Amino acid sequence: MKPTLFILAAGMGSRYGGLKQLDSLGPSGETIMDYSVYDALRAGFGKIVFVIRHDFEDEFRKKVVEKYAGHIDVEVVFQDINNLPEGFKPNPERVKPWGTNHAVLMGKDVIKEPFAVINADDYYGAESFKILADFLRSTEGKKGEYCMVGFRIENTLSENGGVSRGLCEVSEEGFLTGVNECHGICRKNGKLVQTLADGSEGEFPEGSYVSMNMWGFTPDYFDYSVRDFISFLNEHGDELKSEFYIPTVVNNLIQSGEATLKVLQTPSKWFGVTFAADRDATVAEFRRLVDEGVYPERLF
Repeated sequence: MKPTLFILAAGMGSRYGGLKQLDSLGPSGETIMDYSVYDALRAGFGKIVFVIRHDFEDEFRKKVVEKYAGHIDVEVVFQDINNLPEGFKPNPERVKPWGTNHAVLMGKDVIKEPFAVINADDYYGAESFKILADFLRSTEGKKGEYCMVGFRIENTLSENGGVSRGLCEVSEEGFLTGVNECHGICRKNGKLVQTLADGSEGEFPEGSYVSMNMWGFTPDYFDYSVRDFISFLNEHGDELKSEFYIPTVVNNLIQSGEATLKVLQTPSKWFGVTFAADRDATVAEFRRLVDEGVYPERLF
């Protein structure tokens, strides 16, 4: 059994200022997604599923999907604000779709095997994909045994502004007990700080593990997601900016005891383009990795 890699690529990236999923950052014009697909191939993933929006489908297929022909099977699904369970309609004034777990639900008709979920605009590192693929292969035929790849907070910061990260609460046995979304995390005067709900600054724990939206699930996760999405819509469906996040469903399943989620620790260092100013550093980092032989000059 080969797991599937599900890539969330429907967002615009408002802070970055454009379609960063399609930005050429590697020496031969590669996107960050290209490096994720390359690392996933080496780790033993057998299929890629992208979730995108209809409005940039043609550009996406030409610039991204076509280059993988002959390398790995690819499917494309679409996140749409109107893709809701029967009986629900969005508020006519709502503009955006419903968040990351709504995007995950778009894959339920094409994914029948254990699968990973990642962001399109984050670099996770080859070791992270290997760790994740090994776990997913062990879950074939099982239900409710999920995982996430946990990154040390020090390996996920941007030099150009505060970042949002999911702070992981982990049991002594290495299982996730909760994820708390934290914002504005950065280093000031040698200390890690975060922006608290009242706008003030508070310390952020050094050495802690955070979620970078790198998850591993078995297909039963879709059933739980449909159930929880209906509950979410009953409570928040008329709101203009409410979002249905992956950690929302994960926390519900952990608290109900319906699933466990193993935190797989990775030594990899994250980088990406959260801010426009991150671009030059990301280009330089890919150049360094190529020069050191981690990747070839051209991936595909």
